[in-house]
Amino acid sequence: MNWDRVEGNWKQFKGKVKEQWGKLTDDELDVIDGKRDQLVGKVQEQYGISKDEAERQVQTFESGLRDVDTRNP
Repeated sequence: MNWDRVEGNWKQFKGKVKEQWGKLTDDELDVIDGKRDQLVGKVQEQYGISKDEAERQVQTFESGLRDVDTRNP
């Protein structure tokens, strides 16, 4: 999935992100605002993992978003 679609529909995707990374607060999700690099940084920070690992997790998450339909939130 194109990350621009995630960014443009961030409100619909916030729930999925929260399911994946439950340590992220609603305030942090608001700050991330669909920005992929911000998400990677917050995942890295909250989970105490390397940037490469956070990037891998976000990439895996992104790959799984193909099934999400944003047309009917």
